[in-house]
Amino acid sequence: MIGEHNICAVVAGRDARAMRRQLEGALVARSRVIELRLDWLGNEREMGRFLRALAPHLGPSRPARRATLIATCRRVVAGGNFRGSIASQLAYLAEAVRAGCEWYDLEIESIRPCPRELLDALLGEGRRLASAHFFHGMPRDLRAVYRELRRTRSAAVKLAARCDSLADGRRLLSLARRKPNVVAIPMGDVVLPLRVLALREGSALSYAPVETPTAPGQVSLEEMKNLYRAERLNRRTGVYGIVGHPVAHSLSPAMQNAAFETSRINSVYVRFPVRDLDDFVRAIVPMGIRGFSVTLPHKQAILRHLDGCDRLAASIGAVNTVVVRGGGRLYGYNTDYVGVLRALGPRLPLRGARVLILGAGGAARAVAFALTWAGAFVSICARRANRGRQLAQAVRGEAIERAGIRRRFFDVIVNSTPVGMYPQVSDSPLEARDLNCRLVFDTIYRPRATKLLEIAARRGIGTVSGLEMFVAQGAAQFEIWTGRRAPVQVMRRAALRGLAGPFRSS
Repeated sequence: MIGEHNICAVVAGRDARAMRRQLEGALVARSRVIELRLDWLGNEREMGRFLRALAPHLGPSRPARRATLIATCRRVVAGGNFRGSIASQLAYLAEAVRAGCEWYDLEIESIRPCPRELLDALLGEGRRLASAHFFHGMPRDLRAVYRELRRTRSAAVKLAARCDSLADGRRLLSLARRKPNVVAIPMGDVVLPLRVLALREGSALSYAPVETPTAPGQVSLEEMKNLYRAERLNRRTGVYGIVGHPVAHSLSPAMQNAAFETSRINSVYVRFPVRDLDDFVRAIVPMGIRGFSVTLPHKQAILRHLDGCDRLAASIGAVNTVVVRGGGRLYGYNTDYVGVLRALGPRLPLRGARVLILGAGGAARAVAFALTWAGAFVSICARRANRGRQLAQAVRGEAIERAGIRRRFFDVIVNSTPVGMYPQVSDSPLEARDLNCRLVFDTIYRPRATKLLEIAARRGIGTVSGLEMFVAQGAAQFEIWTGRRAPVQVMRRAALRGLAGPFRSS
């Protein structure tokens, strides 16, 4: 067995120095299994240099002895970078085994033409992980591939395939749940959450790069270990997540996972980059999902999948929070309105205030209803004029055109559109001359200071970041899901750390 459901840190550098640096990083992170992607080295000279340096690194007193090392030299035909012959590939793997690697990964394309006696003679001291990779989609007969790998009499087998749906990813992982010594790797952005949940589902390993992604949809080693705590997940772990597209920018995983850990709740919160909402809904019960957040563009579309809905959410016509009840029944809520009131309430009297809201989507609806309930008069300006008029009518407000904004004065202007959100951080929905108001509130929180807020600040207008609304609505979600009081300060600190750290698109 390679290990008891471990994260495998992937070391992939273009030269020996980069490989050594990443190896040290994996060891500092206390990785128990490390893959050395020899085929990523720029040329065979660098490969030889790294392998010569590896043996002393694995000496009896070295910390690398505490990790299980897997040598991989994947050929181009199998999706790797090594352009040499099979004979050269086997020679480098044999050298890696002699240097101290306990395991080697050999793809089925290289195993097929090789007599078993040759592999035993060259690599008999190492344990083989027989692998098959499908970068263009799921194989027609997954079980046939599995049976072929098993016939190689390898110590363990690995199947990696691009999955275009959560259903494909679950089918791949089901092999690992039913069979011992199987590594199942769903590839692709759609199944990104299954990378995190693979160990929970029974895969012997889940791969995570130290620095360089080597396959589509990988989650970094730092996130796997520290954000998702993937090695600590088990079949009793509750699964929550954020559903939308895009979701890579979301700070919800940082905030909610910090809350779960502080509250000692065995749950994990992951990103679900969902285009096909039906595919996600079908995955809820099989994946053991207990609740989820909903963001663009699904806040209104999710309504048709619900078995019930909170009265306030029904009035708003948009849901951002769903609880999964017995039998897979879905019940919807909207906590955005809580965030709006907590963000603006302390800053000015809302009763009688005149508020301009930009946008007419799910977030705008929550803002409009929240402020109307608080006694404000709401004006709506939307790119789609018909939707703007409908929302204005629903809250007994008014719809105004873009050109009319600069001739009016408002107590508050609220941006509820995605204009200005990462990565289009230089965009703003309004110009300086449009901001005739006391306060500007941008519901976007990445970046914390949007272009719109910067323009307002330069004019001496008060500003409110979307972070205030984000933390408040997230705390309300946590309380709905768990029935416990949210650790709000812990959640706020986690969100701020996420904003301060580097953004990852994966």
